[in-house]
Amino acid sequence: MDFLNNLALGFSVALTFSNIMYCFIGVLLGTLIGVLPGIGPIATISMLLPATFVLPPVSALIMLAGIYYGAQYGGSTTAILVNLPGEVSSVVTCLDGYQLARQGKAGKALGVAALSSFFAGSVATLLIAGFAPPLAELALKFGPADYFSLMVLGLVAAVVLAHGSLIKAIAMIILGLLMGLIGTDVNSGVARYSFGLPELIDGVGIGTIAMGIFGFSEIIRNLEQGEKREVFTKSITGLLPNFADIKQVTPATLRGTALGAFLGILPGGGPVLGSFSAYTLEKKLSKDPSRFGKGALEGVAAPESANNAAAQTSFIPLLTLGIPSNPVMALMIGAMIIHGIQPGPQIMTAKPELFWGMIASMWVGNFLLVVLNLPMIGLWVKLLSVDYKYLYPAILTFCCIGVYSINNATMDVFLTALFGFIGYLFIKLDTEPAPLLLGFVLGPMMEENLRRALLLSRGKIDVFYERPISLVLLILSAALLLIVMAPSISKKREEAFQE
Repeated sequence: MDFLNNLALGFSVALTFSNIMYCFIGVLLGTLIGVLPGIGPIATISMLLPATFVLPPVSALIMLAGIYYGAQYGGSTTAILVNLPGEVSSVVTCLDGYQLARQGKAGKALGVAALSSFFAGSVATLLIAGFAPPLAELALKFGPADYFSLMVLGLVAAVVLAHGSLIKAIAMIILGLLMGLIGTDVNSGVARYSFGLPELIDGVGIGTIAMGIFGFSEIIRNLEQGEKREVFTKSITGLLPNFADIKQVTPATLRGTALGAFLGILPGGGPVLGSFSAYTLEKKLSKDPSRFGKGALEGVAAPESANNAAAQTSFIPLLTLGIPSNPVMALMIGAMIIHGIQPGPQIMTAKPELFWGMIASMWVGNFLLVVLNLPMIGLWVKLLSVDYKYLYPAILTFCCIGVYSINNATMDVFLTALFGFIGYLFIKLDTEPAPLLLGFVLGPMMEENLRRALLLSRGKIDVFYERPISLVLLILSAALLLIVMAPSISKKREEAFQE
């Protein structure tokens, strides 16, 4: 009965006119940025953080969450019609979706992508509602030492699951941890690594880093490519798949949903890893793997269901432990802190309307995505015909306005441009910057819990292996690192990411 009562509370919050409107704005913006390459959910959420200052906390988080899972949906449209993934998680959808469009089956591919995404998102939201409360109760037993060990495990997992070499991933984590130390030490009040600049006394803002490394750098990369692509728009009919199509894709959708839901919880996992893994799994299980890459419907259903399920379940560590599982969740933590909300298990008891309202809003958002976007395919197609060189100045302008408005500081704009150049170098060096953002967010939290644990134990490090939870987490971290560093495992990991 408690479960039903909690859901009733959530829907009473999510179904108010204002929250439905903000959810609609979120999924609409998310679809838009998913359709238009060059600016992803990380940069968009960073840009809109200042706009949420005047909103109630629940409405702000509902809108930001809608942007995230809406972007996963929107990325499939360009992947299918233009062979250009709007989101990284939609890269795999290009392989079969674009071939289906070339065969005159664009409508069928778009319909399968939409229905698979809706099913996966709904199931994953149900998992959040079911598993989050017991996980939150477990998290209440965590002490400072346990939280520190959990964050160590999270960063190790982020290294293991990051694309590219382990050395580069570890370097990104360390760089993020060091950048998180910039600013005033909360214990002593002494400015650290500020280089005598008053603007750095409060540290570097997460919006500044995210917008530069993920937004500006992506714009530079897209401008550098400057490719013209063919858009298949003449055959967008028959958006609803027939019974035979549904029967064909149902197993792939179920497997993609399960795999994506699991990988979404893991630090460093999320939609990208989910979509790639689901596609690889379907190809290995298929009786005729040669169909993949030539227009197999399962090649659309599996990655689309996986990336949407992962996008939803990545909220579980955020809502129960206050730990981000990917860069977008790191920004969501920033949004909570801005609104005076301390992320962690206490949210469920201290602010149940926020916790259950967000969960209920995900069902509303997934429904809105299907109802709004299938009829609006024509609008998205027209946007695809706009030359990107006309869109980028507007995107850059809005990004600069968003960065400046956070602290009304010109320095933030210059820092964003600097991080944009650094992010572009990361792209050229084939280095994934996502671990950097996770390290930046978790760094101060790790330092705080480390100091608190040592203060409570009077400086004895025994506290980290005397507590059972902390000991298990540290053993898992060490084991995971040792396993992935083994030559055979490391080689298979590189082959998997290459594939």
